[in-house]
Amino acid sequence: MDNTLPVIGIVMGSDSDLPVMQDAAAMLTQFNIPFELTVVSAHRTPTRMVEYAQKAKERGLQVIIAGAGGAAHLPGMIAAITILPVIGVPIKSSNSIDGWDSVLSILQMPGGVPVATVALNGAKNAGILAAQIIGTQNEDVALQLAKYKAGLEMDVLSKVTSMKSSWNNQFDM
Repeated sequence: MDNTLPVIGIVMGSDSDLPVMQDAAAMLTQFNIPFELTVVSAHRTPTRMVEYAQKAKERGLQVIIAGAGGAAHLPGMIAAITILPVIGVPIKSSNSIDGWDSVLSILQMPGGVPVATVALNGAKNAGILAAQIIGTQNEDVALQLAKYKAGLEMDVLSKVTSMKSSWNNQFDM
């Protein structure tokens, strides 16, 4: 993309979420999509969260990726305030037994306040989904996504070939 101003916001409820959320940043970097990354806590900095969500569109953001663990209110609260698409990343936090609290908090949004939800700790897919949203209007990003998907296919096909030779061609297809 030619624009150096961020078009995607990546927010997380705590800096402890960064090891997960950096996967979204890595995908956006790979697709050359400018983004911003910050901590916005729904519970500890609610005024900051409201201000971030209210001003996101006017600052040029087109998609927000919001990661949160535990009660995981951040993606839903941002979605309640902004008209931008929000992608929620449930994070298995230190105060969670298995991460289901985060998954359900983000997934079970009431009608009228959608949050696209990826898998637990699935920030990589959140980055790809955000790129796909941007790619609907940006041909450069769409071409990079097509190359990425072709690369995924080639990886699988090379593994099939390798498995065939390892199993003396006893493999179907």
